[in-house]
Formats: sequence, structure tokens, C-alpha cells
Amino acid sequence: MDQTSHLTGEAEREARQRVARHLQDLRRLHLALAEESRAFKRFTTEGQARAEIDLAAEMLEQYLSASSAFLENMRGRFEARLPLLRRGEPAFGGRPDQAPEHGAFWLAFSRLCAVLRRAARQAEG
Repeated sequence: MDQTSHLTGEAEREARQRVARHLQDLRRLHLALAEESRAFKRFTTEGQARAEIDLAAEMLEQYLSASSAFLENMRGRFEARLPLLRRGEPAFGGRPDQAPEHGAFWLAFSRLCAVLRRAARQAEG
């Protein structure tokens, strides 16, 4: 492994770790929202079902709005980059020693395209 690929591998690992930390934070926020929503039932048990209804609707509307906006932003960002990403295809040129790298690239590219299609369907739904 040359110095450049070592640095690239380290940068990729650090990026994965940062994203993992952010996703852990997001899970903590989800748990906090779930806990908060469980507390809403006290309004109904106290004879104020309308307050629980309003709070639940507000929370879900705001969550869906924020999630949809984030997903649409990320989808647009990566769809716009697809042509550039596609040009990053490793040279294959019929050389068998490069075939695994070439295949792995297209598998990863196809995965990204599939996730972008799922994100588009979710945004439409």
C-alpha cells in the first residue's frame, strides 16, 4: 500500500467514524422524542385529549418536514454528483488484475443509485 492510498484509507475511516457518531446522536434524539411522546398520554388521562392530539400532530409534522427536507437535500446533492462519481471508475482495460477493483466500483455505484431511487420514492410518498 502506497502512502497516498494509506492516507485515503485513513480519511475514509475517519469520515465513517464521524458519520457513525452523528447517527448515534440521531438515535439518541429519536429515543428522546419517543420518551417525550409517551409523556403526552398524561394529557388524555387528565381529560385533555385535544392537547395530546395537537402535540402529537405537531411533533410528527415537524419531524416529517425536517426529515424530508434533509433527505431531499442529500438526494439532490448526490444525484448532481453522479456524473463526476461515474467518471471516477477505475481503469479496467481488459486487465484481469484490475477486474476486482472495477467490479467493486460498479457494485458501490449501483448501491448508491438504488439508495437514491429509494430516497426519491420516499420523498414522493
